[in-house]
Amino acid sequence: MLTVLVDYESGNLHSAEKAFARMSAEAEGGEVLVTSRPEDVARADRIVLPGDGAFPACRSALDRFTGLFEAIEEAVTGRGRPFLGICIGMQMMATRGLEYRETEGFGWIPGEVVKIEPGEARLKVPHMGWNDLVVDHPHPVLDGITTGRHAYFVHSYHFRVADSAHRLAHCDYGGDITAIVGRDNMIGTQFHPEKSQETGLRIIANFLSWAP
Repeated sequence: MLTVLVDYESGNLHSAEKAFARMSAEAEGGEVLVTSRPEDVARADRIVLPGDGAFPACRSALDRFTGLFEAIEEAVTGRGRPFLGICIGMQMMATRGLEYRETEGFGWIPGEVVKIEPGEARLKVPHMGWNDLVVDHPHPVLDGITTGRHAYFVHSYHFRVADSAHRLAHCDYGGDITAIVGRDNMIGTQFHPEKSQETGLRIIANFLSWAP
């Protein structure tokens, strides 16, 4: 069993690699590989796409690696490999992002990534720190994750889904902020599971055993 963390030079993957390797070892879940090689993605059993920074920069960075997005898309939409997007990796699953300029997303989950506009003046953007999850729909990757569990967020934009069935969880930050999206063999977290302690490690473990 091979889990690939896609490295497209958009964020520090060290903590994510450690968290996935730890949970994979505990579950005897096989190898965890950090790579930017399309051929590695093509043979992966599971794919994780992290991302830090701004939506347009991450999309451009991914596209600079010849054949990498095509390998991801073929594995995920063509062959049904389980996929986890983290932070901007989750946002890029949308139809488009509106950070700085309109940028085309993967189009896997209909919706757009828009600026957070809290309904309370005391709340600042970026949304940074711990917040409580509110589970909207059950999902195997959320097994054991109940409303009130904490997760760690750092972002200024959020995924406004077109279909509420695709929003698996949200948090309250002067209004609803999408925390987890999913459909079919795809799931994404706005927060960083590798930085979210018990909650995040449980999600990682669930993902590594998920058989959509």
